[in-house]
Amino acid sequence: MTTSGQPFGARTTLRVGGTASSVVEIYSLGDLDLVANSLDLRRGVYVLGRGSNTLVSDAGFDGVVLHLGEAFEQFEVAPRDAAVTLVDVGAAIDLPVVARRSVEAGLTGFEWAVGVPGSVGGAVVMNAGGHGSDMAASVVSATVFNLEAGVVQDLDAEALAFGYRSSSLGAHQVVIGARLALSEGDPERGRAEIREIVRWRREHQPGGANCGSVFTNPPGDSAGRLIESSGCKGLRHGTAQVSDKHANFIQADPGGKADDVIELIEIVRGRVRETSGIVLRTEVRMPRTNRIE
Repeated sequence: MTTSGQPFGARTTLRVGGTASSVVEIYSLGDLDLVANSLDLRRGVYVLGRGSNTLVSDAGFDGVVLHLGEAFEQFEVAPRDAAVTLVDVGAAIDLPVVARRSVEAGLTGFEWAVGVPGSVGGAVVMNAGGHGSDMAASVVSATVFNLEAGVVQDLDAEALAFGYRSSSLGAHQVVIGARLALSEGDPERGRAEIREIVRWRREHQPGGANCGSVFTNPPGDSAGRLIESSGCKGLRHGTAQVSDKHANFIQADPGGKADDVIELIEIVRGRVRETSGIVLRTEVRMPRTNRIE
């Protein structure tokens, strides 16, 4: 286990924002034991996956960032003796990797995840989803390390209490793995579905420095539609701009300011509220507020 004062914002897909007090690389459960026994959790702890849903302020994060290493990237298919096949995946493995490996293993039900640029751990915490499905559709259980108690816990789907882009997991619970239930499928059909999802993503969503969808969709509507209707599509604020390709994405200029992104989020939220009466809720995690009380 190593600690350092590495930049934090630079490790996110927005590539803007300040530093953390320390960054701890986790290589084993033993490292998590050391963290639980040595850190003052009141300072704030943030578990960083691929950083695709994270926005760090320019002031940085006065806390500890945990990053899971390769030991948490396993993909193991259980023996197939039932209609449903169980797959154990590590929290650090990328969702697109799980999607492709499951298809190549002759399984179906996780193809949607090829279009979500995040890791399994973060996806479980926020019940990530897309293309008509989400983690709740496949997750049987998750294994978490409780930093407050210093113990490993296995939580079933009921205990995880999945909701729309939410779960019951708190900042002190580090997801280290998940068990998925998938069905037998045709690899050729699965590959075709993955190709279509990748094509759609490239056609409809922007590249560059962004953190994915900024706002959750309100019931019965689309955040992107509401933002576009409010006149915010393409709106620029300093070094940040609402994408002119998909209004629910905000892009940051190279060398830009995270605070410009934060301020633009509030500008967009305000305009949507003025034009529609709907208050959008962000699905972006901001570590400056993610503390253990």
